[in-house]
Amino acid sequence: MPTLNLVPVSVGDYRRIAERKLPRFLFDYVDGGAYGEVTLARNVADFAGIVPRQRVMRDVSSVETSTRLAGTDCAMPLALAPVGMGGMLARRAEIQAKRAADAAGVPFTLSTVSICSLEEIAAVSDRPFWFQLYMLRDRGVVTEILDRAWAVGVRTLVFTVDLAVVGERYRDIRNGIAGGTGRWGQLRSGPLSYLSHPRWLWDVGVTGKPHTFGNLAAYVPAATNPTQYREWVGRQFDASVTWEDIAWLRQQWKGQLIIKGVLSPEDGIAAARAGADAVIVSNHGGRQLDGVASSISMLPQLREAVPDTVSVLMDGGVRSGLDMFRAVALGADGVMIGRPWAYAVAARGEAGVSAMLTAFAREMSVAMALCGVTSVADISRDLVALEGDNR
Repeated sequence: MPTLNLVPVSVGDYRRIAERKLPRFLFDYVDGGAYGEVTLARNVADFAGIVPRQRVMRDVSSVETSTRLAGTDCAMPLALAPVGMGGMLARRAEIQAKRAADAAGVPFTLSTVSICSLEEIAAVSDRPFWFQLYMLRDRGVVTEILDRAWAVGVRTLVFTVDLAVVGERYRDIRNGIAGGTGRWGQLRSGPLSYLSHPRWLWDVGVTGKPHTFGNLAAYVPAATNPTQYREWVGRQFDASVTWEDIAWLRQQWKGQLIIKGVLSPEDGIAAARAGADAVIVSNHGGRQLDGVASSISMLPQLREAVPDTVSVLMDGGVRSGLDMFRAVALGADGVMIGRPWAYAVAARGEAGVSAMLTAFAREMSVAMALCGVTSVADISRDLVALEGDNR
């Protein structure tokens, strides 16, 4: 007989609850990827081919998961990744996620296109958070946002480089979030969808206002909803950006600089030469160029290519503390998770994110103990094998 499913524990559990709670276009916006979603699936599937090597009869009575990521002390090698429009998933969701991250002792990363502003997130606590930024055509806006971030205590900037153009995401087109719908389509994806999700309608639609991109409100004063902001941001993406622009950014930003969206050794080396303190191996969660390699499969090559002084993180497909262990064993200093916290906050709010992070920490600790190590620094490549090479 099926289980009762009374207590969500896995990312998949939170995903199922989020699917029930969210209007369809919002769930698909978070859940979907580019084209046929091959890379989206590959990101998750490739973790299963990394086989932990169990070791026994070791003293693992005291396991410590704490580490340091990009100058930040962390309770485990994990940070919450930036999620655009996060505040549409639950009432002021970025604030709820920041509180959960603070309690768990891990960094929270605020997106440029978040609903909550830098100032709102800074008011949550004195614990520093990370901020993600795109290179916009208007460099004046970039420098103003950087100044605002620094003023509220941000010292780690995550700069996304794999969005020169926006990937074709079929689910967003089908659901009308990318435009192109007639009046009936707008009614189905808007008011009718909202009315069929009354809890979301009250939690977000009524009490979760304002529904603006808090970090960009001053630059798009006429916009009143996320769709109008998306159009402005789309026009601002600068397809002419090169590594010289990253060198310029390095001159503007005095704190830690992390380059997100690197998927080749050559680009990892270029990021290091441009002044990056860390790189994030990422294919944008399978949302940009479908068919490319999974992040986890490219991780070892990136780790080998960049200097030891440059930290290497990865995101895409991480769904458990065991996956976090696998990534560290293959060379990552840590991982970032986006969809997992998005599902959790949509499903259960702050409590959901907290419970999910507790599960990740517990799973990481169990994986370490059963592989015979007691600290993150002791996790090495010989603790995992690739499927088919497990001898």
